[in-house]
Amino acid sequence: MTDRLSATFAALADPTRRAILARLALGETTVAELAKPFDISGPAVSRHLKVLEGAGLIIRGREAQWRPCKIEPKALKEIDDWLERYRQFWEQSLDRLEDYLRVLQSGEANADTQKAKSRKRAKKSDPSL
Repeated sequence: MTDRLSATFAALADPTRRAILARLALGETTVAELAKPFDISGPAVSRHLKVLEGAGLIIRGREAQWRPCKIEPKALKEIDDWLERYRQFWEQSLDRLEDYLRVLQSGEANADTQKAKSRKRAKKSDPSL
C-alpha cells in the first residue's frame, strides 16, 4: 500500500496532472480533449496520462480510434482513507486544546471574580482604600 501511495502522491505532485484529474472528474473524455487547455504537446499529455494510469488514478480505454480516459475513484478513496487517520488525530488534538483553553479561561474568570470580591471586602473594612 505504501508503494501505491507513493506513486499516487508523486502523480498528484504535478499541477498539470491535478488539472487533468479535475477535468476527468467531470466525466470521461478523450486525450485530445484533455490536451486542449494545456500549452504542451500531445506526447507530453500522453506521458502525464501514463503516470496517472500507473498510479491507478485513471483508466484508459480503446474504442476504435477513440482513446477515452476516465477517473478511477477507488484510488482516490485509498488516499482519503489514509488521510482520514491524520484528520482524526488533528481534530482530536484541536478538540483537547479547545477544552483546555476553556478551562484556562474559566479559571481566569474565577480568579478575576475572587479578586473583585476581595477588593470589595477590603474597602468595607478599610474605607480609605
